[in-house]
Amino acid sequence: MLDFCIYLLYRAGTAIASALPLAFLFRLGELWGWVSWWVLSKYRGLTCRNLAIAFAGEKSPAELRRIGRRHFQLAAANLLCSIKLGSMPPKKVAGHLEAENFDVIHRFLRNGTPVILLLNHIGNWEGLAPLFSHHVDYARVGTVYQKLGNRFIDEHVRRTRERPNIIAFDRADGFHGPIELLRSGGLIGILGDQHAGDHGLWTPFFGRLASTSPLSGLLAKRTGAAVVAAAAHTVGTAKWRVVFTERIDEPGDSVAVITAKCNAAIERQIRAGPEDWFWIHNRWKTPRPDFLLAHYKRGIFLPPAMPPEQLKPFRILVRAPNWLGDSVIAVPAVRAMKAGRPDAHITIAAPAKIAAVWKLVPEVDEVLPIEPKSLYRTVKILRAQQAFDVAVLLPSSLRVALEAWLSGVSRRVGFAGHHRRWLLNQVIPEEPRVGPTEHQVYRYLRMARALGGPDATAALRKFLPRARGNGAPAKLALCPGAEYGPAKRWLPERFAEVATSIADIRPVQWILFGTAADTERGAAIESALGPHCVNRIGKTTLDELITELGQCALLLTNDTGTMHLATLIGVPVVAIFGSTEPRLTGPLGTGDIVLRHQVECSPCFLRECPIDFRCMKAVNVEEVALAVAELLGKWEAPLAQTQPSLSPN
Repeated sequence: MLDFCIYLLYRAGTAIASALPLAFLFRLGELWGWVSWWVLSKYRGLTCRNLAIAFAGEKSPAELRRIGRRHFQLAAANLLCSIKLGSMPPKKVAGHLEAENFDVIHRFLRNGTPVILLLNHIGNWEGLAPLFSHHVDYARVGTVYQKLGNRFIDEHVRRTRERPNIIAFDRADGFHGPIELLRSGGLIGILGDQHAGDHGLWTPFFGRLASTSPLSGLLAKRTGAAVVAAAAHTVGTAKWRVVFTERIDEPGDSVAVITAKCNAAIERQIRAGPEDWFWIHNRWKTPRPDFLLAHYKRGIFLPPAMPPEQLKPFRILVRAPNWLGDSVIAVPAVRAMKAGRPDAHITIAAPAKIAAVWKLVPEVDEVLPIEPKSLYRTVKILRAQQAFDVAVLLPSSLRVALEAWLSGVSRRVGFAGHHRRWLLNQVIPEEPRVGPTEHQVYRYLRMARALGGPDATAALRKFLPRARGNGAPAKLALCPGAEYGPAKRWLPERFAEVATSIADIRPVQWILFGTAADTERGAAIESALGPHCVNRIGKTTLDELITELGQCALLLTNDTGTMHLATLIGVPVVAIFGSTEPRLTGPLGTGDIVLRHQVECSPCFLRECPIDFRCMKAVNVEEVALAVAELLGKWEAPLAQTQPSLSPN
């Protein structure tokens, strides 16, 4: 009933419009559009965004606003005029439309070559049907359309389109009808400038990937039809010039190549009069949920002349975890996001104290150090950046969601929890916990996969043997602390015993790393090692830690952020676990050794042991020393293979 009432209002409006002079309708539409520009803020914002995408770096903000405002006027004027044109005889309609290069259509049709007319939303595109009815009376002419939501209005629009002997094919009925029409030597019009959703081919439009219908290419390959583009440019009050291009496709072109050429042809037509195209349409819509494009059916196609570096970027803001170890664990997911689409530009927002670690990841394009303790400063930093298309929030806190929301990022993605679901507009579902304990890295990787990213490996970097100077002692890193609490820290005297046992039989130099909180523990180990030790605890920035740790043959450590950092830069690890679970947060490098003895109370994940510290005491000096010697032997092996042979042969 509601649809029918809306239909009656629509028919009343069309009846009034049909009774008014065409020039008056055009002027009335211009006024209506001017008012709409100021009133419809949502569509004004979408128009400005689309114009900025298309003409970034080419036109000033003032020019873009002028184009947007004039677009609203022309869109409304052409809408009202199209209602009037639908009720006029084709011969009279043709008096308002000047045809340019129409001979190209006659040339193909008279030679028996069918034509696919690539249409777009420039000017008064609805006036093309009566134009063809007037000029082409010797071939069948049709169009492919998509049904409107209101069945009564849809029926009226279909009858109006078919009145000038145009056959209207419902897209939902398939394409047997259009194919048969083309094979009979006819012409069919297809709109090619709309967002094609999940069924489109992702190919550049104004230099930015856009989901594009491959229908013109598919029909051309199936029927041998020539693809020609047409645009009905507005040239005056109730006056339009319909410009036809030469043939777009070439024999032998693939469907993807034809689709990309169609986009290029429409772009050229829009540039001829940018205020005349339908910028209100969300042509570069961010798909939901798969805005990473690795798994789309038709995939991505870049013309050979356009390398990925020339694409306009799809800007992804990734809010990194606040802890060093968690950040490193998230690296494989960030790499998967980068691999998800060739235009991905990854910006990492991370606490200033750990931001440097993200500079080690080549897939990251930009790093923004933020102050997590100051919401105001963080939001100020984010709002000062070029607009982001999407924000991926790896931490599950309410505070992080507030940062993205207040920063104005239109798509905010993350796991629900901590009462923040209302701040997200794309929620990643958590998978139920079944089976054995799973490493935290897979939780982040599932997020990337849920966004359309490729299946990715959890490993960070394969260990590569490092060269050292002839006769120089091997540098071995030792991290005796753990920021989380004493329950994660192996006994300092045992660290000292292991380090001493290695130094007694090999020319090594131990380097101690840690925070100022580890000073006392470091001093005890330094005292036991003497000249075999360099104590850098509390004396390095993160950048310095990265550099100095990268010079070491291995790292002996507790479950720490430094352990994960070592795996990221390719330093093998001997890690001692007790109160925590290596299957959940263990090192992700290859060739690492994890030492842990399962006791009845582990893993407890407590900061302090409430009983006798049995999980850590169960790890003895001998097994740790053997593990260190094993990794050190692997480091020394390539060097031994390069030594000159002493054999006379």
